[in-house]
Amino acid sequence: MSMFPEYREKIAHLRATDRHFSRLFEEHNLLDHEVQQLESKHSPAFQIEIDALKKQKLALKEQLYSLLRQEAADAP
Repeated sequence: MSMFPEYREKIAHLRATDRHFSRLFEEHNLLDHEVQQLESKHSPAFQIEIDALKKQKLALKEQLYSLLRQEAADAP
């Protein structure tokens, strides 16, 4: 869970209690794994696909960050 280390506790809490957050988090991890697999092939043939996957990952990361900030703001 190296993404957003300052929100480690919030991430654990939201993964356990918020289905939407948990789904986004898992989808981000799956995309990350897929990117790593494609990058390990060291083939320029996969670069367009890698770039598209990275854009999807970034969009998910932005959604996750927004949810984390909202959770932090709502917390007492």
